[in-house]
Amino acid sequence: MPDPDAPSAPAPGVAARILNPHAVPVAGVDDHLPAVAPERLTAAALRARFAAPPAWQPEFRGDGAAWASQRVPSAASVLVPMVDRADGVMVLLTRRADHLRDHAGQVSFPGGRAERHDADAAATALREAQEEVGLAPERVEVIGSLPAYTTVTSFIVTPVVGLVAPPFTLELDRSEVAEAFEVPLAFLMNPAHHRRHRFDWDGGQRQFLSMPWGGYFIWGATAAMLRNLYRFLAA
Repeated sequence: MPDPDAPSAPAPGVAARILNPHAVPVAGVDDHLPAVAPERLTAAALRARFAAPPAWQPEFRGDGAAWASQRVPSAASVLVPMVDRADGVMVLLTRRADHLRDHAGQVSFPGGRAERHDADAAATALREAQEEVGLAPERVEVIGSLPAYTTVTSFIVTPVVGLVAPPFTLELDRSEVAEAFEVPLAFLMNPAHHRRHRFDWDGGQRQFLSMPWGGYFIWGATAAMLRNLYRFLAA
């Protein structure tokens, strides 16, 4: 009987889809890398870093959409919401609804496909965050963005970084989002919590990062964008 947790068998020349990332072995943990210093993780420090960015290179540009999907690439944006709590900056994440076609049940940033009426990537991210979790745009201060990331499902995603000022109330669109939760930025910016996974199949190899927190499994594109944020803040 086939292993239901194994990656799906791909057609020749097409990447395997990861059906259950928990089943992919951990190849290593990046605890040899330093954590971002706490003084760089305050709202003021984040604002200053994006206002005057250092020279740096993102570690991840994508996960293979150019050769893994037959879809025409589409522009999209996600909001990376940094909530300025009294006891430290938190990152607001969502768990997607289980019935969705793409990334069902996965942890992600609020976001989605760009619409023609969106002025720019930030407008897309703010609109999608309001539609998905009810986050009012006036509660978000956009401070910058990270390099675009191309997903295996052929979306070219711009991560837009925003500081969120409490208090705010969320209202989830249950057709898209199962729940929303917050993770300490300091946890995510410590590579001791970054695990590397790898699997091989006849047509090649795929690798991805995970950052488990509590009962949540942060992985794939979301973890890759957070790793790029780590590189940006650590530079």
